[in-house]
Amino acid sequence: METNILTSEKSKIKVKRPKHYKVIMHNDDYTTMEFVVYILMNVFKKSAEEANRIMLDVHQRGRGIAGIYSYDIAATKVAAAMTEAEKEGFPFKLTIEEE
Repeated sequence: METNILTSEKSKIKVKRPKHYKVIMHNDDYTTMEFVVYILMNVFKKSAEEANRIMLDVHQRGRGIAGIYSYDIAATKVAAAMTEAEKEGFPFKLTIEEE
């Protein structure tokens, strides 16, 4: 006599949320405040009020957070901002840090 046994296997799939990264703007003695605000509004899509607040953080504290994004978006925005800075001759520095 043959018995058929059916088994079912349950597997839990854990989906990890993507890591987030902060784009940090660093202060220097050459990049103008107007240029920093321009980058924040045009590359990082900040309002004029928010761009001015972040620019003041950069100026007064030495660094400011331009935004928090997935790595690919953060890297793309940093590259765009650095390209603009090079065109204008500014030694503007941005870095990406894991949140």
